[in-house]
Amino acid sequence: MRPPTMSGHFLLAPIPESSSDYLLPKDIKLAVLGAGRVGKSAMIVRFLTKRFIGDYEPNTGKLYSRLVYVEGDQLSLQIQDTPGGIQAQDNLSQTVDSLSKCVQWAEGFLLVYSITDYESYQSIRPLYQNIRKVHPDGKAPVIIVGNKADLLHGRQVQTQDGLQLANELGSLFLEISTSENYEDVCDVFQHLCKEVSKLHSLSGERRRASIIPRPRSPNMQDLKRRFRQALSSKVKAPSALG
Repeated sequence: MRPPTMSGHFLLAPIPESSSDYLLPKDIKLAVLGAGRVGKSAMIVRFLTKRFIGDYEPNTGKLYSRLVYVEGDQLSLQIQDTPGGIQAQDNLSQTVDSLSKCVQWAEGFLLVYSITDYESYQSIRPLYQNIRKVHPDGKAPVIIVGNKADLLHGRQVQTQDGLQLANELGSLFLEISTSENYEDVCDVFQHLCKEVSKLHSLSGERRRASIIPRPRSPNMQDLKRRFRQALSSKVKAPSALG
């Protein structure tokens, strides 16, 4: 399943220093999770710069920040890259626990595996379950991404496997090649930004709807009227005696 086609251009700019007269854009916080060597860092850099860099040192969790425009809306985007040391199944639960702070911080998630690495595919379900554990309302949007779709000769995970898992988890799914197709990478991030932005709008509407003007009590108005009358009579009394 592909996300809807994005019509607007995606523009990038450094986030300016905040000032009192500057209207701050909406904050969008995303996390990219997955096993090691599946291309998480390459996806993020490809999206932000349009450049593809094939090799990265194992990261310890880098945070990327940019101002972006999605269909006319200005967003302050933060993307948390995460360490990829979740390949071995025996260490998976411990690593998932170590990612809990990141999962708690983020509002939208990309779960990435490589189609050439079946173990990385197996790590997606526990990662998804951890997200739903931290966000039990089930509203945090999640997209499952099968990366390295250009490496068909080394495929270990079939497209149908990704679709089936996404359907079971109630998530969107897309197979992409970060190295060969910038547009697919852009679509994934744009769609996730839009879903998080929708949540912000809905929560804002709920907050506004919950703030109902408190009706004035007729009893309180009557008391105020009587109090004014009492003050008025006290002011008039000395002049009547004189």
